[in-house]
This record gives sequence, C-alpha cells and structure tokens, in this order.
Amino acid sequence: MVSEGAAVRSTRTLRAESALRTLAATSAPDRSRRVLEQALVFANAAFAGVYVPGATGEVLSLSESAGVPRTLYGVRDSYRLAGRSPAADARRTGRAVWLGPEELAKRADSRRMPAGNMSLAALPLRGPEGGVLLAVTESPVGFDSEDRACLELIAEAVACPAAAEVTHGEELPPDAFSLATDSGRVEVGDALLELFGLSRSGFDGRVETLLALTVPEDLPSLMSVVEADHMFSGERELEFRVLQPAGPPRWVRLRGRLLPGGEGRPARLVGTVADVSTLRPGVTDAARVQRLAAALATAGTVHDVSQAVVAALREPLRADRIALAELENDRLVVTALAPPEPEAWPELWRLQWRTEWPDAPVRAMPTLAAALREGRARIWPAGTGLEPALAGVGPGGLAALPLTAEGRMAGVCLIGWDAPHDFTPDERALLTAAAGLAGQALVRARAFDAEHELVGMLQRTLLPRRLPGLPGAKAVARYLPATAGLEVGGDWYDVIPLADNHAALVIGDVQGHNAGAATLMGQMRTALRAYATEGHPPDVVVSHANRLLLEMETDRFATCTYVDVDMEQGTAWCVRAGHLPPVLRHPDGRIEIVEAEGGPPLGVLDQADFPMTPLRLRPGTVIALTTDGLVESAGKDIDEGLEQFGHDLVGADPAHLGLVADALLGDARRNDDIALLLMRYDGMAVRPLRESWTVWRVPEAVRHARRFTRRTLRSWGVSDIDVPLLVVSELVTNALVHTGGQVRLDLTLVNGRLRIAVADNSPRTPVKPTGIGWEATGGRGILLVEAVSEAWGAVPVGGGKQVWCEVLIGS
Repeated sequence: MVSEGAAVRSTRTLRAESALRTLAATSAPDRSRRVLEQALVFANAAFAGVYVPGATGEVLSLSESAGVPRTLYGVRDSYRLAGRSPAADARRTGRAVWLGPEELAKRADSRRMPAGNMSLAALPLRGPEGGVLLAVTESPVGFDSEDRACLELIAEAVACPAAAEVTHGEELPPDAFSLATDSGRVEVGDALLELFGLSRSGFDGRVETLLALTVPEDLPSLMSVVEADHMFSGERELEFRVLQPAGPPRWVRLRGRLLPGGEGRPARLVGTVADVSTLRPGVTDAARVQRLAAALATAGTVHDVSQAVVAALREPLRADRIALAELENDRLVVTALAPPEPEAWPELWRLQWRTEWPDAPVRAMPTLAAALREGRARIWPAGTGLEPALAGVGPGGLAALPLTAEGRMAGVCLIGWDAPHDFTPDERALLTAAAGLAGQALVRARAFDAEHELVGMLQRTLLPRRLPGLPGAKAVARYLPATAGLEVGGDWYDVIPLADNHAALVIGDVQGHNAGAATLMGQMRTALRAYATEGHPPDVVVSHANRLLLEMETDRFATCTYVDVDMEQGTAWCVRAGHLPPVLRHPDGRIEIVEAEGGPPLGVLDQADFPMTPLRLRPGTVIALTTDGLVESAGKDIDEGLEQFGHDLVGADPAHLGLVADALLGDARRNDDIALLLMRYDGMAVRPLRESWTVWRVPEAVRHARRFTRRTLRSWGVSDIDVPLLVVSELVTNALVHTGGQVRLDLTLVNGRLRIAVADNSPRTPVKPTGIGWEATGGRGILLVEAVSEAWGAVPVGGGKQVWCEVLIGS
C-alpha cells in the first residue's frame, strides 16, 4: 500500500513533468529561465543556476539563475574545471553530486557558505556544451528522493546555452547592446535607442548618455552592472526605469553577460534591453508599499489594518486566500479572511475554530509555529508537505508573514494560491515590506492613544532638530501642532546650506492631518533638500519635487515656497507652488508682501511652470515664511491674515529673531498646525574671491588650466602656488581622461582657504585605490590630492559631478 506521503510526492513528480512538457512546447524568449524556476516550485530549491563552459574552456560560468541571490549561499559566478567544486566534479564525472550540510562543511570553500541546514546538488547537463545544473535548498532533510527526481527532470529539460560572442563593429539585433569595458563606448540597436527616446544621429555612443536618462533611484544598481569594476562572468538580469518626456517612467529589463577580451580586444558586456512595462502591473511594488503605508497610517482599528493589508496584497499577488490574525499569548485571533465564506477554507478550520473565527491555538499548526519562532517570512511552493490546516490554504503555494513590531510578534498573515505559483524576487520584497508595515500597524491599533504619540514623535523627528549656521544671516523657526484633536499635519520648514554661500529657505504644507500627511511631508522635505544640494536652480528644484510627488501616485498634494538666497550679493530668487508668498521687513521697518507669480500645488499637474521672482535684500532685511494656519481662520481670509501678519512684523525688533517668532505665534488660533520660518540677512563681512575657467578638450588643456590658476592666484596676492597647481593638474587630468563633455574649473579663496573644484558631465565618482603596485601607470591622482589637501570630496551637480578639495595657503 502506498503511503499518503509517497502519493503526494508522486503527484508532485507528475506535475513537474506536465509543467516541463508545457514549457518545452513554447518558444518564449525566457523559456530557459522558466524551466529553471521549476526547481523552486517542485524540488524545494531556494536557488538554481546553470553553468556553461567559458570561451577558454577553463571555467564554468553562471549563465542563468533563479531564486534568492546566490551570494546568500556563497555560490560563485564561476568555477574552474580543474578545481574540486561540486560543479566541476559533476562536469568531469558525468554523474550527479548530492551534498548535505556535513559534506559541505568538509569542503575547502565551505567558509563562503552560511552555517545551517543547507544542501547542494550539481547535475550534469546533456548537450555539446556540457553544462551543469546547480541547486541549493534550506530544507532540513536536504533534497529527498522526490526532489532529486524533479531536479533530474529539470536537468534534462534545461537548454544549455552556448557562450555567444559579439564581434566589434558587426550589426547588432534591434534590442541588443555591446559595451566596451575600457572606454565606456557602447553600440546599440535601433529598438534599444527607441526605448531611451534617442535617434541614431542624436546618440553619441557613450554609456553615460544612456545612464543620464534613467530614474536616479535606479542608477546605483544599474551602475553595478555596467561599471567595469563590478562586472563578472555569467549572466546578469536587472529591471530599471527610463525617464519619458511625458508620463511615468518606462520599465525595461536588461539581460547581459561579460565576454572576456583577448588579442588586443577589450572585454565587452553584451546583452539585450526589452520593454517590460506591459508585463508589470500599472502600479509599481514601491507604490503599493507606499499606498499600504498611507492606508495603515490612517487605520484606527485592528479591523481597518486587516482590510488595508488584504486590499493591498490580494489583487497584486493574485492570491486566492488571505488570512490575518493577531497573536495573543499562544493563540491566534483572526481579524480578516478573504474570501469570508467558510467553505473557502480548510475543513479543520471550520470544525475547530469557533463562531466568526475568533481564535485558535498556534500549536494546532506546528509548521506555522516554527515560522513564528524564526520571525521571518516563509514561503512553501506547491507540493510541500504541510499539515492539512495549512496545505488547504495554499495548495499551489503558501506564504506566511510573521508580523513583528517593536521587537515582538504581533500576528501573522497567511497568503495562499490554488494553482502553482512562482514567487518572483519582487513579490518576496513586497511581502517582506508589507509584513513589517502591517505588524507596526497592529501594534498602533491596539493602543490608539499610543498611535497619536508615535505619529507626533514622527513629525518632530522629520522636522530639523536645529537650523544650520549661515554665512551673513541668522534663521529661526517654530512649529506648533493644532490643539483641535490629537492628529498632526504636514506643515514643514527647512534651511538648506548650498554651495558658493547660497542658502535655500523652504516652507510647505501637505494636505491632510494624519500619519500619511506627516510621512509624505518627510518625503517631500528630503526630496527638496536632495534636489537643492545637487545644484539645480530654484524652479528646477520645485519642478523635480512636483514630478516626484506625481510618481508617488498619492491622492495628496503639497504646497511650498522656496527662496534661494545669495549671501554674497544680497539677492534671492523666489518660487511659489500654491503657497503663501514671502513677507519682507526692510531695515527701515517697511513691510512688503512679495508679489511673486506662483505655480500650482505640487502633485496636481504634470506639465506645470514654476516661475522665479527676484528679490533684493539689504543688510537688516527679514524674510518671513509661514503656513496658512497662522494667517487664516473661519473669520479671516488669507489676504487679511497676511496684512495682519505684516503689521505684527513692523513693530518687531529684528535683532532678536527668537522673540519675534514667539510674538508672532503668541495670539495664533490653534485650529490648524503652524510652521514659521524667519531669516535676517546681515551681509557677509568678508566676500570670497572667485574665478572660473572652462577647460577645452585640446592637447594642452592641462597646461592652460595651470596657467589660469597661476595667473589668478598671483592676482589675489598668493605666492605659495605649487600645491594648488599640483591639485589642478590631477583633477583636470582625471576629468579629461575619464569623462566626456564640458569640464569647468572653479577657484574660491576666503580666509586663507583655497577651494579647487572641477565639474564634469559624468555621474561616476572617483574611487580612492586601496593599493597601487610599483609597476602601475595610473591611480595615484586621488591619493596625491588627499595627501596635500585639508579635505576633498565629490558631489552631484546637474546630472554630473563636482570633485573638490580645500588647501590652506599663505599669501
């Protein structure tokens, strides 16, 4: 008689055979990847990869993989065929290699692998290439007989790809690219150019041109693929976003592999870039997390939290069942079931759980109890042997998300599928993020008063703890929460020191009075600060913030006023986005409500203009920025409130800004939260000396830059110029050799401190080498700059970067 476990395993093998036959009949471009993913579904593998011989025939290189990142298990990108790795052994002997935790611990490369119940399998592949299928599992029993049978079926079905090579200069397929690792020059097909919105005549062949058209948040991961220092043998896949002239960014998928060079040819990264916008949901996983965060922030009860989690996860994951339960001692108190019908759930649940599913002991489901003790998300693919109470929830796949917060277990969320479900990396990331958010929301909902205190603390944390010191000016700020109710709003202020003795004054207000508004306020404050420090002009800073808020796909909008003050010249530029204008108190006591033309609130219009209005400041001028909570009330409109605000400012003594701020808030009605920012412009006692030079790309460019530096420093009365000339030579040379486009040299002298800055159009920042051999011909420039300067660094500037250093000099 066949046991129940054996019957389940036999069924799993039959299902694997059926799935592989179906995939074999398709001609999809990702068929190999989908075949490999069956190891995760049917063989209980956490990682599976295909290794093929490289061009030299000396190594096995990773060409395709599925599952969690290989680095978590110490799996390499390549293995030497002459080595003693499991992959090499399977390739040489033609027989499968099965290693459990004890066998792995005895091998030489076990130090790369994590300790624990990890097992590894290496199976030779059929075909002329002679590749290897490598699989890893965390199952305590390793790969059992049924797992091994499924892996053998998958090894027979895997198509072992040949190491294709692209010859420099030959015509590429429409969606392909070929990147030279030594020069950064890239050849691309016509379809790829169309994805980036470029024409063949308008493309300069530089990889930096393509990188500049990607979403900034995706740039670090993309640079890890295309930079020579990070390239590796084997195939790499990455999804990123490309900016569009109008509308949200377009999702594209890069698949590529590194081909080694030889005989005078550089190594090249070759591959394809395809449009996957139609394959992805209309809302990104990041946007789903943001929406879930906003929904949970306003959820006042456990029921509200549960419904928000179900709404955020069930449809995007195409799940058939979701259950959410609180954990109280050793019992689960179910708070949401989707679908709610009892017949949709396992019979054991209906028999043992009382009316309306109030509670059940955790010990009734030992597998779930073990997951809760571990405190991390667990995923069981179709066919996993689980107790009936869990197997019936997700026969095609089950995910258990422990909901933790504040160091303790708050509950659990079960998500199940009827049909076999492949868990993608994006889904795993979404589940992990949702679990953290839901756990925190459950804790807040249990103690409603504690939630308000937590949100209030969040708002205080998001606002600046102290304002920075400014050259030639002093700023103070105040924030008062509303006294009507305990909820907080989205008012914020900020003072941002900028380069060249500029400073940005920002004040704003996010729609709403809850945790969602406070969270969005923190995001907008951070975004404006980031765009400002990149060196953008005020209108561009506000335009970028507007586009970012639109891409967040939130229903909220925000208003703000942004003032960029030049401390040296006593001038400023003001940009308004649906917010109150600045109020100036001139040194003679005269009040001016600035008639600044304004744009719409942020997050309302995609194509919006934010005009700039010039301001002239004399020493003693006070700039006052506030939110509508101070100037608007039920019996007074904004215009009347601004007039009264200016009148109160007339009699203030600008020498004591803190007292001025307290007086302005003294009689304020507290129906709304209030933010107030004051800055007194005093003027700079010592103005820096500045000169700039555009470095032309000519053979004698460095000599010209040195001559400009020598002439400038002598005109400033500086005699000790050897060190500045050395620094200029190194920084300008690096910019000319490693970047393209315009290069600018800026010199600034103040109080015996010379700042030398070189700006270029490349986002790549210089990296200090960790060691240089005596035979090296380069790499010493940054080391020399660091050795002779007081400080050095690199900052992003307008799509490129600026490398700077400061040198102490004597006149």
